Amino acid sequence: MNPAPHAAQAGSTPDPLSSFARFVLFGGGVGLLSSGAVALLAGAMPWALANAVITIASTLLCTELHARFTFATPHRPGWREHWQSAGSAAAAYAATTAAMTALHLLQPSPGALTEQLVYLSASALAGIGRFLVLRLVVFAGGTGRTSASTTWTATLDARVKIA
Repeated sequence: MNPAPHAAQAGSTPDPLSSFARFVLFGGGVGLLSSGAVALLAGAMPWALANAVITIASTLLCTELHARFTFATPHRPGWREHWQSAGSAAAAYAATTAAMTALHLLQPSPGALTEQLVYLSASALAGIGRFLVLRLVVFAGGTGRTSASTTWTATLDARVKIA
C-alpha cells in the first residue's frame, strides 16, 4: 500500500477547494483536540504554560498533516516548512488577539455573543490568510522545497545537457 497515493499519483497540489476543505478539517480537528488537551494539562501546570506546550505540539502536528494530506507534498516537512508554518500560526494568533483587544477598547464590557462573533470572525479571516500562506509559500507546488535558485539550477542543467 502506498503511504501517500495522492501525492505520488497526482504529483501536484490538490485543487484549492479540496485543499481548503482538508485545511479546515485537519486544522479544526486538531484545534478541538487541543482545547481539551489544554484543559487537562492545565490541571498539572499554569494555564499559560499548558497553552504554550499544546500550541507548539498542535502546530507541529498540523504542519505534518497539512504537508501530507492538505497539500499532498511528496515528503515530510523540514525545518523551513515548520518555521514558516509556526510563523503563520503566530500571525494568526496576533490577529485574533488584536481583534479582541480592539473590541475591549471599543466596548469595555461586551457580551459573550459579541466576543464570540468578533473572535470567530477574526479566526476565520486569519485562517484564510494562513491557508493562503501555506498553499502559496510554505507548500507551494506540492513540493514545499522549490526555490528560485533550484529552479534556475535545474533549467541551467537541462540546457547544458542539450548543448
